[in-house]
Amino acid sequence: MKRRSYLATMGIGLTGLHMAPQILMAKLPNKPYVRLGGPVFDPFEGPEDWVESLKKRGYRAGNCPVNPGADEKLIRDLEETARKNDVVIAEVGSWSNPISPDPQEATLAIEKCIAGLQLADQIGARCCVNISGSKNPEYWAGPHKDNMTEAVFDQVVETTRKIIDAVKPGRSCFALEAMPWAFPYSTETYLKLLQAIDRKSFGVHLDPVNMITSPQDYYNNGKLIKEMFSVLGPHIKSCHAKDITLREDNYIPQLDEIRPGLGSLNYGVFLSELAKLKDVPLIMEHLESDEEYQLAADYIRSVGQSVQIEI
Repeated sequence: MKRRSYLATMGIGLTGLHMAPQILMAKLPNKPYVRLGGPVFDPFEGPEDWVESLKKRGYRAGNCPVNPGADEKLIRDLEETARKNDVVIAEVGSWSNPISPDPQEATLAIEKCIAGLQLADQIGARCCVNISGSKNPEYWAGPHKDNMTEAVFDQVVETTRKIIDAVKPGRSCFALEAMPWAFPYSTETYLKLLQAIDRKSFGVHLDPVNMITSPQDYYNNGKLIKEMFSVLGPHIKSCHAKDITLREDNYIPQLDEIRPGLGSLNYGVFLSELAKLKDVPLIMEHLESDEEYQLAADYIRSVGQSVQIEI
């Protein structure tokens, strides 16, 4: 419905426009937008409850609310309810270690990723996401001296192809989230992986915070983000929203993740670049409570308003 028709139908004048900007902004034609989402802490009994929990927080995206093996009718109902309510299912998380030095752990991780990608394709999620893994024998998501060797790069390529080829998804994709200590850890290594894996169903899950690994990156992160989108943009399926801070009272660089709005990530650039893509969701993560997520969402929306982007 066009904005003029909407105002006439609802009988809302300038006072209503002032009182309900988010409702009416959604009706403006051709306005750049970003779909924001995050976890919901409400229990839900069915698809309608889940979508209502997202909508009451102002989210237009969310992560898959069920696990592999869920009832097929429930999966279909969740997809249909999300579609009818203009909610995008961003991702299925399959967090595990497919390149573990423990062969049994690696096998189970690959099986988990295959099941996650199957679910993502069933429910219409933008991607199934994992990290590439680690050779750390103590911590599945920890750094290790071998993680960024050519041999491990080749293993990541082989493992990712195996996951994608087992599913052959028709509408979703498999993606690897960048980490500072594993492939991909930069724009260049992500592009190298895209070329080496050479599968249409391999996509990019972009988390800019995870690719800021030095003071140089930190202080110039707006430029770095533009580079990420310039090179990887056509392949980006989903993004994470976090923030980052650098200790300035210490001579050894220490970068820490923090709630959006409390750090120095250039959200103006991030949102502006993301809005140029076609309907790519932005999912907040790693916060402890619904209250923290709402504070983060308020900040992201305020930045969006300042750069003329609907969130």
